[in-house]
Amino acid sequence: MWGGRFAEGPAAVMREINASIPFDKRMWRQDIAGSVAHVRMLGTQGIIEPADADAIAAGLAEVEADYAANGVPVDLALEDIHMVSETKLAEKIGPVAGRLHTARSRNDQVATDFRLWVRDAMDEVDAALAGLQAALVDRAEEFADAIMPGFTHLQSAQPVTLGHHLMAYYEMLRRDRSRFADARVRMNECPLGAAALAGTGFPIDRNLTAFSLGFDKPTDNSLDSVSDRDFALDYLMSATQLSLHLSRLAEEFIIWASQPFGFISLPDAYSTGSSIMPQKRNPDAAELVRGHAGRIMGCMTALCVTMKGLPLAYSKDMQDDKPPLFEAHDLLGLCIAAMTGMVEKVTFRTERMRSLAESGFATATDLADWLVREAKVPFREAHHITGRAVKAAEDAGVALAALPIATLKAIDERIGEGVYDVLTVDASVASRRSHGGTAPVQVRARIADARAALKE
Repeated sequence: MWGGRFAEGPAAVMREINASIPFDKRMWRQDIAGSVAHVRMLGTQGIIEPADADAIAAGLAEVEADYAANGVPVDLALEDIHMVSETKLAEKIGPVAGRLHTARSRNDQVATDFRLWVRDAMDEVDAALAGLQAALVDRAEEFADAIMPGFTHLQSAQPVTLGHHLMAYYEMLRRDRSRFADARVRMNECPLGAAALAGTGFPIDRNLTAFSLGFDKPTDNSLDSVSDRDFALDYLMSATQLSLHLSRLAEEFIIWASQPFGFISLPDAYSTGSSIMPQKRNPDAAELVRGHAGRIMGCMTALCVTMKGLPLAYSKDMQDDKPPLFEAHDLLGLCIAAMTGMVEKVTFRTERMRSLAESGFATATDLADWLVREAKVPFREAHHITGRAVKAAEDAGVALAALPIATLKAIDERIGEGVYDVLTVDASVASRRSHGGTAPVQVRARIADARAALKE
């Protein structure tokens, strides 16, 4: 299709390095949709005869049906999905197929196809994340009162509820969805009609093609239209952030499933065994989610490096924009599906969680707060007093709540019997009623907010 300028065909290695059909065939639906919108516009504008436009549109429908039934044939000589589609169209309707490429270039064609594909990918991710959020909310409601240790530095810090912990991941995913949504709004401009780089002299209607493809408007600069891949980078950066959140949840499941923690039992469907140790139950799905985060981050880095120094407008380097995005999207879909399944089916061992929450002096801050609130002790002094109480409990091998009042009064005479009302994990959790706190009443309020948001 571009050979008139050349006396010889490309070398075999050139055909192989130049061809993108092995991977860009994934965009066949978008390529057909863009071509139909373009040819309808050409006919409406009188740039080609309406009868030719109708014949081309009908032929494209046949090509689409062939792809759906049989897949896209891979022929390196035809280079990419655009040339494969045009060749198949010519086989079906003859020379009139050649009118389809009037007033467009493969540069604006691929930019349009890729935007359409990425837009669809963002919608897929958003729907999948809504499912994962719903699973988190369901399990959070189930365990809104269940006590577990909260950690900082992976050390027991203060008791929290399991529902509160799970809702933390709901919030992370809420931000992830907002990043994809923002990127989708920003990318929803149509480059079709920018042609190779300078626009076209034909009287095209770019608004018509943009609106027919679901874009908000046509792009405003033809050079930027064919050279922009911000939308792909936006997807990959959002995907990277999401993969980090999924990896954090996966890591917690891995730790919690270990025997020293014993907080959860992962379902059989998301675990594997050992070829030599029959007792093993490995959290492989969670480990792969954690591992895939690195690959997704690598895809983002790869496209950043590809784009970092390209002059305007289109360069062949940009053909390498699609493999990292396709790979990241496939990995992301697997990760979301795996985490959703694990969240839905995991068994939480709440007795074990509560037992560990009651160890490690997790209510020490509650003692300090009681001294500030009831005895009017400055917090820094209360912190010091509490540290001495923790040391006494540690030496005695008991929890703070088990220290006799005489021992506490020996540390500071301002400590009274009322302190025992705040030294249990239940009292500690129930007291954290500030907005966003771990108290069950607050957890249920946030769950209600989340359910309303998910319905919207």
